[in-house]
Amino acid sequence: MELDDAYANGAFIDGAENYPPKWQALAETFRKDHPTQRDVPYGDGARQVMDVFLPEGKAKGLFVFVHGGYWLAFDKSSWSHLAAGMLARGWAVVIPSYDLCPQVRIADITRQVASAISKIASQVDGPIILAGHSAGGHLVARMACSGVLPNAVAKRLQHVMSISPVADLRPLLKTSMNDQFKLDIAAAEAESPALCADRHDVAVTSWVGSDERPAFLDQARWLAEAWKCGHVVEQGRHHFDVIDALADKDSTMISVLVGEDTK
Repeated sequence: MELDDAYANGAFIDGAENYPPKWQALAETFRKDHPTQRDVPYGDGARQVMDVFLPEGKAKGLFVFVHGGYWLAFDKSSWSHLAAGMLARGWAVVIPSYDLCPQVRIADITRQVASAISKIASQVDGPIILAGHSAGGHLVARMACSGVLPNAVAKRLQHVMSISPVADLRPLLKTSMNDQFKLDIAAAEAESPALCADRHDVAVTSWVGSDERPAFLDQARWLAEAWKCGHVVEQGRHHFDVIDALADKDSTMISVLVGEDTK
């Protein structure tokens, strides 16, 4: 369809096929070296589970990472290594799985992520920081919209980082993927963070790699312009490696997440 090429990522990244097995291997190694509460349920479905990583001593707060995959692919098991940065900073880290399209709609996934955050927020005290990548970037941005998270949880939000997000879902109506999303214009508008005018008072950063597809550069900019929030275009990064910095406690991305002055 008209925008299939615009929203394709792997076809424009050298060695794209090597990334999923690399992520899986890094995640497995990380879990072997770090105590993990695996498959903690937050709902009734088999995929409605999350992995929990706890720091030594009392956690400074809760960090939740929501994975991408166009709401169609992956689960929590490929991303454990991305807990490293915030875990080393003393934060509890949670990575949830969620049901995938076409078995559910994107709006259902939004509700599942909200349930996962609410469940773990009842068990970990302190501020809450969210980050998500690609479809996950959409999902964490939705958490900043009013009426998605319970108010008591939303009030604890300290920072939401939307990495390479799909902030406006309307262009997806012109992709073949919509055969699985089953979006119409009303559903696309309702699930588009860039069109959400009523949101919580929380710091938001829209982060994207400079070498990403123009559509994703646009999407990140649209969110930043709509919400008048932070906007970072990280030089030399593409859609698959822009998240690597989450594994480095000394990275600029981690410093921004925790609110440090990076100047």
